Amino acid sequence: MEYRDKLVLAPMVRVYSELVHKKGTGLYFKWERQMLCNDVAAIDINMGCPKSFSLSGGMGAALLSKPELIHDILTTLRRNLDTIVTCKIRLLNTRQDTVELARRIEKTGVPALAVHGRKVKDRPRDPAKWDEIADVVSALSIPVIANGDVFEYDDFKRIKDATGAASVMVARGAMWNASIFCPKGKTPWEDVKRDYVRKSILWDNDLKSTKQTIKEMIMHHSCLELPEGKGVNKCDTSADISKLYGEEEYYNFVFSNRNQTT
Repeated sequence: MEYRDKLVLAPMVRVYSELVHKKGTGLYFKWERQMLCNDVAAIDINMGCPKSFSLSGGMGAALLSKPELIHDILTTLRRNLDTIVTCKIRLLNTRQDTVELARRIEKTGVPALAVHGRKVKDRPRDPAKWDEIADVVSALSIPVIANGDVFEYDDFKRIKDATGAASVMVARGAMWNASIFCPKGKTPWEDVKRDYVRKSILWDNDLKSTKQTIKEMIMHHSCLELPEGKGVNKCDTSADISKLYGEEEYYNFVFSNRNQTT
């Protein structure tokens, strides 16, 4: 498989950590296999989220201080799931701590590891420490996926050259303008946003997800306090979103065809 094509399912962290920590394995994993393994190429456990809801729930970056639990989660998932399992971490307080944790993760048998170049206390405005990702790359034999401060197409090569990573993960840069992946340069964000609205209608995307992504674009390029931002906040349905962006005709076309095929 190409790791740049793997599907990252960060929300699965809570489900799996609870299953391993509280319920063990068995029938619970049988249900998960039926629901997931036939539909995804891989499952990536996000052990790097620094948000307060993750930390308070024992998820995300809260796992970084529990290497035994990390080991149990990864080995149990690999033993019980019929698909590839990888994980993502953040930097720890010292370079050596990060390398030691990465080595422990490698020993679980995961085929790749993603490393975000910031510590839990770091904020998005703090520069990602690409040199510390390079330490992990040098210490492991499995592919390392570098993450942090990739905002332009040229940044893909820059971070790979700086870290020696096998691949690159991008988050905010892709959310702000998904055309970051185009070698010819970015498409204007307004055009990307409109295309995203149409894709969200076509795929019947979750409304909260659609609104959040649109708001992330607006916050980066404009301001949520302007009429557009306030309009997005007021939207209660996908139909509202389509009306706000002048896509009512497209919404009605998709909706009518969806009803005919169900």
